Amino acid sequence: MTGIFVLNGPNLNFLGRRDSNTYGKRGIKALNEILLQESGNLMIEPVIRQTNSESEAIDFIQENYSCAGGIVNLGAWTHYSYALRDALEDFNKPFIEVHISNIMAREEFRRKSVISDIASGIICGFGLFSYVLALKAIADILNIRE
Repeated sequence: MTGIFVLNGPNLNFLGRRDSNTYGKRGIKALNEILLQESGNLMIEPVIRQTNSESEAIDFIQENYSCAGGIVNLGAWTHYSYALRDALEDFNKPFIEVHISNIMAREEFRRKSVISDIASGIICGFGLFSYVLALKAIADILNIRE
């Protein structure tokens, strides 16, 4: 099994309660179940975390530098957190930027990401399935075969 980290940022703990037209009706528990099921199929061992604290997010990334790759949905931090960008840049391994909604079809400020240029790829707009696509992408990048 190959270890990867999955980091979800602010307000993602409120999935299922937030605007269902944007974020869907399933909650964070459903997302974590999807991640565990799909990662097992791909021979990936995920370390999953959701936090509303930027410092905890940085600590989580640094604590998981031994992972082979990562998947991150930084929520609003995507648009302005250079501290998280630095932590991901120091990680220096492949990671996928994920968004549940299509950030390009939303408000202007959500269309800018400070991590996109250092990410291995970006997946957005497919609801929770964005994470399944990200798992498959990171498995492909890391050359993990089912």
